[in-house]
Amino acid sequence: MRAASAMSRLRRVGAVALLAFLAGCTARPEGVEPVRPFDVQRYTGEWFEIMRLDHSFERGLTNVTATYTPRDDGSLGVRNRGFDRKACRWKEADGRAVFQGARDTASLSVTFFWPFAGGYHVLALDQKDYGWALVSGPSRNYLWILARRPDLPADIRNRLVEQARGLGFPVDSLILVDHGQTACAP
Repeated sequence: MRAASAMSRLRRVGAVALLAFLAGCTARPEGVEPVRPFDVQRYTGEWFEIMRLDHSFERGLTNVTATYTPRDDGSLGVRNRGFDRKACRWKEADGRAVFQGARDTASLSVTFFWPFAGGYHVLALDQKDYGWALVSGPSRNYLWILARRPDLPADIRNRLVEQARGLGFPVDSLILVDHGQTACAP
């Protein structure tokens, strides 16, 4: 009887720990506020990755884009795509994004591999044209500068980098994403 009670308690603790871990992956960095107001309809479509903090899931990829598509259930379809010059092929990942709260707040949870989700938080946005965005993940180790075109004027890019620096992101590690020809490495 005592062993069964201990095992039940262990399962409950494990379930709570797993939920806390999964929730922590969708959190936003402390002190970072997502954009409000946010119009998801204006945000849909294709975005080009201009700069990023590099991670294994994108390492070596060029010509990286993210495309957001409205879904009937109110969520967004997400397709991330990039060209791997060494392997001479495109890599794609499809996911689903849902709002973490109010739909006018740019804070979403994105799932590419269930049950694991990651935070997606728009920290700065061209409110007039929705032409560029500064996006973080669940921690300061994830940062992207996106634009509707494969290039972004240097003054805007520099302003976004400085904003991210002021928020404590390691901007000296940002890489500029190549959007040149998709020629393969010899």
